[in-house]
Amino acid sequence: MSNNSEFKNIQEYLDKGAVILDVRTEGEYNEGHVENSLHIVLDELEYEIDQLKALEKPIITCCRSGARSERAKEILEANGIDVINGGPWESVESYL
Repeated sequence: MSNNSEFKNIQEYLDKGAVILDVRTEGEYNEGHVENSLHIVLDELEYEIDQLKALEKPIITCCRSGARSERAKEILEANGIDVINGGPWESVESYL
């Protein structure tokens, strides 16, 4: 896993105008999230691929610990989207 190098890329992706995608549950998201982040629950992600492609922006995935955002990254990558795993949402927020 190349998590450390990915975390270094968060700033680079934000500089490219990346969209932050939170894949946690509704309840988790409502307890706190990165301001202006997109929220798509991981289980529904495959149904929203076209919507995300239409943004034509790189994506930073985040969740609670980094596991679900890694899975989300794999799904998006497989669909040709420029994406990195930002890990925990608080980590991503710290770059803003």
